[in-house]
Amino acid sequence: MKDTKKHIAILGSTGSIGTQTLEVVKANPNLFELEVISANNNSELLIKQAIEFQPNFVIIANEEKYKEVSDALSSYPVKVFAGNKSIEQIVEVKEIDTVVTAMVGFAGLLPTINAIKNKKNIALANKETLVVAGDIISKLVKENAVNILPVDSEHSAIFQCLAGELHNEIEKIYLTASGGPFRTKTLEELKNVTKVQALKHPNWEMGAKITIDSASMMNKGLEVIEAKWLFDLKPEQIDVIVHPQSIIHSLVQFTDGSMKAQMGLPDMKLPIQYALTFPKRIKTDFERFNFLNYPELTFEKADLNKFKNLQIAFDAMNKGGNTACVMNAANEVVVEYFLKDKIKFLEMSEIIEKTINKTTFVPNPSIDDYLESDLEARRISKELLK
Repeated sequence: MKDTKKHIAILGSTGSIGTQTLEVVKANPNLFELEVISANNNSELLIKQAIEFQPNFVIIANEEKYKEVSDALSSYPVKVFAGNKSIEQIVEVKEIDTVVTAMVGFAGLLPTINAIKNKKNIALANKETLVVAGDIISKLVKENAVNILPVDSEHSAIFQCLAGELHNEIEKIYLTASGGPFRTKTLEELKNVTKVQALKHPNWEMGAKITIDSASMMNKGLEVIEAKWLFDLKPEQIDVIVHPQSIIHSLVQFTDGSMKAQMGLPDMKLPIQYALTFPKRIKTDFERFNFLNYPELTFEKADLNKFKNLQIAFDAMNKGGNTACVMNAANEVVVEYFLKDKIKFLEMSEIIEKTINKTTFVPNPSIDDYLESDLEARRISKELLK
């Protein structure tokens, strides 16, 4: 009997997206076969996941934790590897159909590139991959005839709105933003906000890095650049609108003036599942949206003066070259420092801007240029933070 299940690798299985992807897999054992799970550092949760799901391969990026993971799984039919190179190579396994890239940050780039080269469809949750090297990824996707299926709720919304609209021209897309925990604070008040305050997102439960990015609006900036590459748009075709209720996940406006919106309660399992089952929709028991519980849906202009990261991202997209790669690297550094209480909230934008100005500009980067730019930007950011 032919195997009709989709064989899946989850890179970053212990993070917020990874754990929710496993929930989707668990709820649909007739549809999915789990081949690979990987984690950066969280060996304890990775071991638990491996025992429960028993994939064929388990990888821990932190090589110092290899023995711990290997010993814990020695009595199970699971092959254990360690190191970033192993994560990059594991996507070559021929049984894998779809790679869920749920790793955080720049680390997701090389495994995604290798997966595309090996003709795997990508369920993309690692927005930094397209932010850093969207031009290269776009070419590889066409050359290898694979699909990138967006997992971010906003990009999934745009993707869903475009179903059946292949030959109809997009006039504009609107990515919605909740505004995060600091939407109503003044610029003066933002000077003294704390890590604890920044980690309290009003609508979504996410990992620490993405929650801070959401609070600073860098997350929306990354999504703007990602949207450009995902949907082959010009910068002027992309806008951001603040929608505090997070019910409308994004909108598409067509050249006749008509608009489509994708709506629903904020639950990441829905876009994850859609990416894994596309083009089909499958029945779920997710909570349903009720209009009567939301008599008002409100919208505001994004304040680019208060949330400077969003302006920086638009500028980086317009400048092109390696600028977005540099911005991303600097952002990863400042978020790490902010989470360690070594930098204030508003200083993050200042360091990112200074890093962009000090890092070598490369107008037409190769993949090696991107790797070098990432390292250079991280070094400069850390020097500026001393």
